[in-house]
Amino acid sequence: MSYLSGKTIVLGVTGSIAAVETVKLVHALRRKGAIVQPVMSQAACSILHPDALTYASGRDTITRISGHVEHVEYCGDEGFSDLLLIAPCTANTISKIACGIDDTPVTTFATTALGRNMPVALVPAMHHAMFRHQMVVKNLNALIDAGIIVIGPKIEEGKAKIVAQDEIVLWCERILSQSPLSGKKVLITSGRCEEPVDDIRVLTSRSSGIMGQELALEAFRLGADVTIIHRDYVPFCENIRITTAASMEQAVQSVVKEKKPDIYISAAAISDFAPEKVPGKILSGQEVTIRFKPLPKILDSVLGTIPVIVGFKLGEDSITDAQALLKKGVTMVLANTPENLGTEEGNYTLLDYSGETRISGLKQDIARQIFQRIVTKHL
Repeated sequence: MSYLSGKTIVLGVTGSIAAVETVKLVHALRRKGAIVQPVMSQAACSILHPDALTYASGRDTITRISGHVEHVEYCGDEGFSDLLLIAPCTANTISKIACGIDDTPVTTFATTALGRNMPVALVPAMHHAMFRHQMVVKNLNALIDAGIIVIGPKIEEGKAKIVAQDEIVLWCERILSQSPLSGKKVLITSGRCEEPVDDIRVLTSRSSGIMGQELALEAFRLGADVTIIHRDYVPFCENIRITTAASMEQAVQSVVKEKKPDIYISAAAISDFAPEKVPGKILSGQEVTIRFKPLPKILDSVLGTIPVIVGFKLGEDSITDAQALLKKGVTMVLANTPENLGTEEGNYTLLDYSGETRISGLKQDIARQIFQRIVTKHL
């Protein structure tokens, strides 16, 4: 079940051309189970017809405050909305909210929501020159100091663009998850390593990094400060790029020393061996003997330094190996199979002091189950 399931989100839309993206945003929020109530300024109505958001949300779009005092109904002290999300949010609206001016339906909702002290998030969208204006910057900082979450923007092509809808949804999930990992630092290693055989070739595995990425996203949803060491990119996390097992170990040791994480999840397919690299390129058409040297275990090097450590173990004797890791002091181990590599779904056996539990499904759901276990049993 999504953290947005059954939650009421008031979506305030203001007069940026990015308003045309909000139909897709409404659909994305509703797919996660949210109830979305659109509210539009008059400027927004000149860019996108309110009927478009009425159709997308299944609820009449509010374009004026009537005798029903809609702002109080949704965002007042007895209001039933869970989040006010203003996307896109113009420079004009940012400054009006910062100064307590409520002369549009959206700013009236914002004034009421801030008075109630309910969650408010805004997603700026404007030309970059406007976003750099010193008074806009000052007003935006004032809103942040008041507890408003600011999502984005994405700076490109001379514009401060609205961020991707998936990233907005991700932030909404974080805000409404109750943030059980707020203040916690999570370190995750993910994906495959590549060990050079010669100047051209590498030795690697079939690991896609999907599990590690889903774990990082779930940790972010739950309010954590997330660092992920891998080859890819996960939004709103500190991404440290690596190639070899040695560079991954160096990155882990650096993060452990500097950040002192509360949780470390070793979801990477870290190389167990490294070939003795041959200078240049091994010529084709001939038999080749490659010598391998064993590599140290990164997990062993952090035992006793991080309160919660989660490992993954793959192989024919993964259950036995996982039990051995528990005896060494690892908090939780996921016994893995080769069939899980590179797939969106997986089947694992979770082992900790409580015993063994089979978990399966989409890796996003598995990541949630792993963190549920951490939050309820190990923090």
